[in-house]
Amino acid sequence: MLDKVFLKKKLEEFYLEDIGYKDITTDNLPFDKEVEASIVAKEEGIIAGLEFAKEVFLLVDQNVSFPFSLKDGTYVKKKQEILKIKGSAKSILKGERLALNILQRLSGIATTTNRYVEKIKDLKTQLLDTRKTTPGFRAFEKYAVSVGGGKNHRFALYDMVMIKDNHIALAGSIKTAVAEIKKRVSPMVKIEVETSNLEEVKEALETNVDVIMLDNMSIEEMKEAVKIINGKALTEASGNITLENIREVALTGVDFISSGAIIHSSKWLDISLRF
Repeated sequence: MLDKVFLKKKLEEFYLEDIGYKDITTDNLPFDKEVEASIVAKEEGIIAGLEFAKEVFLLVDQNVSFPFSLKDGTYVKKKQEILKIKGSAKSILKGERLALNILQRLSGIATTTNRYVEKIKDLKTQLLDTRKTTPGFRAFEKYAVSVGGGKNHRFALYDMVMIKDNHIALAGSIKTAVAEIKKRVSPMVKIEVETSNLEEVKEALETNVDVIMLDNMSIEEMKEAVKIINGKALTEASGNITLENIREVALTGVDFISSGAIIHSSKWLDISLRF
């Protein structure tokens, strides 16, 4: 779950984007009433973001209540009730779209992630996400990955060194890039190097980094890279990972597989609110 102060600030920002200075439709209806609304799944999938959705409604009106709620990570079927909201009809209408947007997006990511995880659940390889996220929404999307059974890679540029192809090009070589980083960064910070061929794998291995990424390599290249590394560094396969090939990639023996698609290409789960 996200920090409460962080969550409140983000949800306020999202809500202000949607409502502006007023809801010109709801605010101009001369009536209001106490109602009970249900949020319902319109297709099968894994639910994520329920606590965030509740916080949206509470942000609008502290008097709303939730007589029924599932838990994040629950697999739901079509037409299954997810959450029940009781309170002012106007308050529920004002929070409806934002709450549904969050639920649909995060549930879609959790569902997609889980499909990938299921393909390799009997193997040692773990599925990681990437930084290919929606600006301003990263924390929520990475949360959804964890609900779906995946693991979070580095959260941002500050929390782990990742030396990629452009860094290597600027430095002149992997050895130079790693050496310069090690001069300036605490030994407590992990270092990962991206490699695209076996020669680069050998060079990275000589620098004693923590993780070696095998980027866009063939299955045979990855198998050979894992043999060369031989447990002296953790291995991460990346690039063009799909539901169709993730198991074959995992069977090469890599420790991790990273995928941006589980976030950026996930389809929203169809969810609606009904009075």
